Amino acid sequence: MKIFARLAVIMASLAVAAASLTGAASANERYGQQKVVYHINYKGGEDDAAYRGALRNIQNHINAVGKDQMEIKVVLHGNGVGLLQDAKTNEKLQMDVTSLKTQNVVFNVCNNTLVGRKIDYQNDLFEVFEDEIVPSGVAELSRLQMMGYTYIKP
Repeated sequence: MKIFARLAVIMASLAVAAASLTGAASANERYGQQKVVYHINYKGGEDDAAYRGALRNIQNHINAVGKDQMEIKVVLHGNGVGLLQDAKTNEKLQMDVTSLKTQNVVFNVCNNTLVGRKIDYQNDLFEVFEDEIVPSGVAELSRLQMMGYTYIKP
């Protein structure tokens, strides 16, 4: 009897493992390859809740589809550039941004906003490099949509 009980436990474990693998495979089949642009142009609010919520949406999207199945860009302009300004001193934002960047998420910053607000990307923003700056945030959103990126504004 003990052998049958152990065999039943093993079979149940295998069934659970197979179901979880099937779920992962069906998620890839369901969602396929995705190109997405997230648009952030608002203030983060109290404790940067809106910024952290947007970054959480992006992470949830990656969790559902898989980082290898996605191309994600985040376009920041206007008040949205505040996300990377606040990240200079906010460790939670730093961790969120860094984690997303390690999953191949690209953060693009609007040069018009930098110039208009006299923001020095090297000193005033968290982890922004010259090749991540785009001439115009809104023009970049349009360009990416013309290239097949799905537009999302969290």
